[in-house]
Amino acid sequence: MNDSALRLCSAIGVLGLGWLGVQAGLAQPQGLSATVLSIGDGDTIRVRQAGRAVTVRLACIDAPETAQSPHGQQARSYLQQRLPVGREVRLDVKATDRYGRSVAEVISDININLALVEDGQAFAYRQYLSGCDAKEYLDAEYRASRGRYGVWQLEGGITRPWDFRRGRRAAVIPDGTTPGGRRYRCSEIGSYAKAQQLLRQGHTYLDGNSDGEACESLR
Repeated sequence: MNDSALRLCSAIGVLGLGWLGVQAGLAQPQGLSATVLSIGDGDTIRVRQAGRAVTVRLACIDAPETAQSPHGQQARSYLQQRLPVGREVRLDVKATDRYGRSVAEVISDININLALVEDGQAFAYRQYLSGCDAKEYLDAEYRASRGRYGVWQLEGGITRPWDFRRGRRAAVIPDGTTPGGRRYRCSEIGSYAKAQQLLRQGHTYLDGNSDGEACESLR
């Protein structure tokens, strides 16, 4: 074999190795590995990732607030079934929100965010769809609405969580401050369940990050 032929074979070999490297890179799973620690509500979870506990806000969806009974509780139960404590997941992180939470798509055997929408347990969060496949989420929501699943059992769907939160923030408390005129601190309430009861009664200041859950430190 002459020198030209040898150089050609060598070049082909290098290209082949390069192509295999690209293929191997494409085959590698994307995202951060994490372990589920707890479920906050229908779109918030706690995981252990790289040795530390992290709060994750599920990206591109908005589940009913806890106070939107029974839909908020149903969304949380759905998520608990899909993501039992100890389940290994992958996080496709999109951003960090103003509360310091990782905003991510959570992948188990399926895309959990998308499954929540598909099964009528959450809405596609139109304001924040740019980080995900918007068409995929909107199509899933359309199918859920046609099937009258979950939040779509009511004609047109229940009050959207973002509208519900806006309405609560704008609500006027009769005495101008809080129900009964008293303000509570989480440290003096004593239990997580009591904090949720006070939240439902209108003590919205206990829900500092507006995620529908009061005094998360008491959990």
